[in-house]
Amino acid sequence: VTVRDNGIGMTRDEVVANIGTIARSGTRQFLDALSGDQARDANLIGQFGVGFYSSFIVADKVTLYSRRAGDPPESGVRWESEGSGSFEVETCAREAHGTEVVLHLREDAREFADEWRLRGVIKKFSDHITFPVRMPKPAEGEEAASGERETVNSASALWARPKSAIGDDEYKAFYKHLSHDFEDPLAWTHNRVEGKLEYTSLLYIPARAPFDLWDRDHMHGVKLYVQRVFVMDDASQLMPRYLRFVRGLIDSNDLPLNVSREILQSNRVIDSIRAGSVKKVLGLLEDMAAGEAEKYAGFWQQFGNVLKEGIAEDTPNREAIARLLRFASTHGDSPEQTVSLADYVSRMGEKQEVIYYITAETFNAARNSPHLERLRAAGVEVLLMYDRVDDWMMSFLHEYDEKRLVSVAKGEFELDAPEEEQATPEAADAEPGELPERIKKALGDKVEEVRVSRRLTTSPACLVFKEHEMALHMQALLKQAGHEVPASRPTLEINPRHPLLQRMGAEGDAERFGEWASILLDQAVLAEGGQLDDPAGFVRRLNDVMLALGDRA
Repeated sequence: VTVRDNGIGMTRDEVVANIGTIARSGTRQFLDALSGDQARDANLIGQFGVGFYSSFIVADKVTLYSRRAGDPPESGVRWESEGSGSFEVETCAREAHGTEVVLHLREDAREFADEWRLRGVIKKFSDHITFPVRMPKPAEGEEAASGERETVNSASALWARPKSAIGDDEYKAFYKHLSHDFEDPLAWTHNRVEGKLEYTSLLYIPARAPFDLWDRDHMHGVKLYVQRVFVMDDASQLMPRYLRFVRGLIDSNDLPLNVSREILQSNRVIDSIRAGSVKKVLGLLEDMAAGEAEKYAGFWQQFGNVLKEGIAEDTPNREAIARLLRFASTHGDSPEQTVSLADYVSRMGEKQEVIYYITAETFNAARNSPHLERLRAAGVEVLLMYDRVDDWMMSFLHEYDEKRLVSVAKGEFELDAPEEEQATPEAADAEPGELPERIKKALGDKVEEVRVSRRLTTSPACLVFKEHEMALHMQALLKQAGHEVPASRPTLEINPRHPLLQRMGAEGDAERFGEWASILLDQAVLAEGGQLDDPAGFVRRLNDVMLALGDRA
C-alpha cells in the first residue's frame, strides 16, 4: 500500500530527525513557530512520529521516499525500516517533491490491500480533513481507467464552517449522516470555543429515543475528532451518562491524534471540554423549555427519565437540571408530566414553606394515595411521581429555590388545619384512647409504632416510613432484581374518626381484635403499592371477619 502526497517534502536531516525518532514532530515545531491568526488558520493535521510508527502494526517493512520542494531531483531521500529499532537512510534520485510511504503488509493484514477496505478506512477516519484523498477509480467492466483518480473523502468539515454559512437543511442532513437516524433532530447547538482551549462542538438532540437507550452494555457518547481527523466513536468521557441520548461530535485542537480511552479518563482538556459541552446541552434544553413548550414536552416524553439521572450524577449542574424536570401533580390530576418546580412554587400559598411530593409505582397509586387526603382538603398541591427512577432521584434532590422538598409519605407531617376542620363534637367523640397501644400490641414487631395520623381524612390507616427509607414499591423492585433490601419497620398511622377504627375500639375479644389489626395493616400495605408477605392469610382473615359480621347481622 502506497500513500503519496505532493507537499513540501523533507531533506535527509529532517527525515532522520522526524522519522528516526518516535514522537518527534516537525509539524509541532512548525506550529510552535507560528503565532496569532497564522497558528489558528494553519491547515495541518498533527504530529507525525507516533502515528507513523503505528504502521508497523500492519506492515513488516516500511519504505519512505521524500524530496524537499526546491531541491534538485538527485537530493531525494530513501528511508527504510523493519520496525526492529534500526533504520537505513540513503540519498536517491526523485523527480517529484513531497513524501511517499510504502507499507509492505504482513500476511495477516492483507485486507488493507483491498480497494474497498481502504476506501472505508478513508471515509471513516479522514472524511472531513481539508485535504482531498484520491484513489484510482474502480475498474468498470473489464477495463480500468488508467491513471484516472477520484477524491474519496468529502474534504470538508461542516462543523468547521461559520454558523452563518450553514442552513438548517445542511444541519439536518449532517445529523442523519452522523447518527444514521431517519428523522430530523429535535434541536442542535453549534459552538466554537477559542482561548485557553480550542475546540468545536456540534451536538444534536434526537426527536426519538433509540431502542438501546436503556442497554447498559451499549456504548453511548459523541464522536471525537482531532483537527478534523476521526479518532473515536462513542467517546463516553465527553458526555455524562444521563446525556447519553445526545448525538454529535467534538473536534479538538489540543489533543494528540494517538489519544486513547485511558488518556481521556485522566485528561484535563477533556474535563474542560466535557463541562463546557454539558452546559451547552442544558442551556439548549432550557431555551427549548422556555420558548418551545410543545417541543420540550415531546423531548421530556422521550428522554425525561434519563435526564432525571443527572440529579444524582451531576452535582455541579443539579440546579440547572432541576429546572428542567417535569411532573404530574394534583393541580391537574392527569398523568401528563407538565408541571415544573417553578410552576409549583408560583402556586404555593403564602404560609407554605415546602414542596410536597409523593412517589408511587403508578399514576393511579400516587393520585389515590391516602397520604394526600388532608392536603387535598386543604387545597395544597402535591407533585405525583410514578416513574421508577423518581424515588432514587428524590434521595438526592432536597431543595429547590430555597424550599425543601418533602415526601408526604415519609417522616413527621405538619399542616395547619383549614377552618372547616376545627374541633367539632364528632372529633371529640373520636379520641383514640388506648386504641393505638392495643393495635401496636396486636401487631408486635411488624410496625415501629402506631400513632394518630395528621394526614388522613377518609381512609382508616396508612403506612409511613422514615425520611431516608425506601418506599414499598422500590423495595419490591430491588427484591425482584435480586438485591438484598435492609429490613425496615414502617409506622402505622390510624384515623380514629373512621367507622372501622371505631368498630375496632369496641371489639373486646383479643383474638378477633388481632385479626382486625392484621387486616388494617395489610390494607395499608396494598394502598401503598406494596406486596403482602402472606396474601392467602389476608384473604382468610378478611373472609372470617366478613362472615362474623354477617352472623351478627
